[in-house]
Amino acid sequence: MDDKKLQSSLPHNLVLEDRKFLTVSSVKEVDSFDEQNIVAFTSLGELTISGSGLHINRFSTEEGELAVEGKINSVSYSDNVESTGGFFSRIFR
Repeated sequence: MDDKKLQSSLPHNLVLEDRKFLTVSSVKEVDSFDEQNIVAFTSLGELTISGSGLHINRFSTEEGELAVEGKINSVSYSDNVESTGGFFSRIFR
């Protein structure tokens, strides 16, 4: 089984401990990161982690697991749906 099939078959989980430690499974890639934001692509869409003093403790492409440490203020998803035609086409469906 290749890596893409393995990652898509893995369950997607988030484990947040005391707003200091975050573990995310089924991560395909990390797009960007700094001390305030980490943007990663998961099996369920784009994931943005915001906070302060953030750093990546571990990222395994084979296991699709990301471990983050720092003060975590928010975790949000974006579907990255570019083919829908934009904001107004989603409102007037």
